[in-house]
Amino acid sequence: MIIELNEENFDKEIETGLRLIEFYATWCSYCMKQRIELQELENSEIRIGIVDGDESPNIVNRYQIDGYPTFILFKNGEKIVQFSGFHKKSELLNRIMKYV
Repeated sequence: MIIELNEENFDKEIETGLRLIEFYATWCSYCMKQRIELQELENSEIRIGIVDGDESPNIVNRYQIDGYPTFILFKNGEKIVQFSGFHKKSELLNRIMKYV
């Protein structure tokens, strides 16, 4: 399940478990392609959140997001790794599996 996150629900959503969060922008063509790859992960046990950078600038500033798409993997509320750019489903899984 992909959950739309914003400044009201972001902190609560990342506080427990392993969470992959994608920061995106509606005008970003790579982000739209990335969404297809993320949807293929929906059936996995990985919880995925997406943050519209234009709608949640405080979160973008907090994590110093400077391009889209950017991913942050959180474990129990702590940032584990951050990476940017388009990634195929297999690449995302490889990055995530290091921390499971």
